[in-house]
Amino acid sequence: MPLDVAVQMDHVSSITIKGDSTFALCLEAQRRGHRLFHYTPDRLSLRDGRATARAEVMQLAEEQGKHFVLAEQEKIDLAAMDVVLLRQDPPFDMAYITSTHILDRIHPQTLVVNDPASVRNAPEKIFVTEFSDLMPETLITKDPVEVAAFRAEFGEIVLKPLYGNGGAGVFHLRPDDRNLSSFLETFGILFREPFIVQRYLTDVRKGDKRIILVDGEFAGAINRVPAETDARSNMHVGGRAEATELTAREREICERIGPELRRRGLLFVGIDVIGDYMTEINVTSPTGIREVKRFGGADIAALLWDRIEEKVAR
Repeated sequence: MPLDVAVQMDHVSSITIKGDSTFALCLEAQRRGHRLFHYTPDRLSLRDGRATARAEVMQLAEEQGKHFVLAEQEKIDLAAMDVVLLRQDPPFDMAYITSTHILDRIHPQTLVVNDPASVRNAPEKIFVTEFSDLMPETLITKDPVEVAAFRAEFGEIVLKPLYGNGGAGVFHLRPDDRNLSSFLETFGILFREPFIVQRYLTDVRKGDKRIILVDGEFAGAINRVPAETDARSNMHVGGRAEATELTAREREICERIGPELRRRGLLFVGIDVIGDYMTEINVTSPTGIREVKRFGGADIAALLWDRIEEKVAR
């Protein structure tokens, strides 16, 4: 049965379709005959307990620059939708959190993917600390004394914003680097929140693996190798994607976290693994679908829609 699917996303005109997971999800929904309604977070409203959005019916095509057609805007009642895809990119700030509170009013009667309360309660770099034995040594703080002690203990460290994304603001500091104090001062000015410090993993030069789970089960993976001149493996800053297979340790990680993802209603999740360690659990707008398929892996968009349709039918 065709479904009415509202997509809360960054404006479709701004995306690069070659690597965009939201586009892949929407294209698969369209292929199945579902009707897509596009809206941006600033057009979400709550009045008298009713969640609405000014949205446009959206049609897609696999041609960059001509990849979408939007109909006239109309006000839709999100409770009348079958599914809402919560897909805008971070920053994970109060605006993002507020949108999850509004979507709470319709879920689970309207299936929101991912569950808005779980998205709100599972920031990528904090949720992962519930599995501390699967992580590298990690410190979350704003106290420069604690950061200095951590660095003295481990030597090479990575410093990054707690609620950042896409590799922005990630710094690799060596034991003899004299910039730590300056970085901490800058972070203190830029961010009210604590920041995160981790032991540097030399295995990152071999790649930072993105592993995708659908309803808590392994669906596909891609390895992202950083450029020679960069510490970050994110593809939009020069990382190179390559085919990969799961190691025994990575399967163990998936099996450990899978039940908790299912319990929280986190249907579409991307975890980051370097060597034997998980560094993040991405639940806001995970990416990697198109890269996995391009390198011969599963059609994850189809797997996810199979699961969504099952849940709506129930």
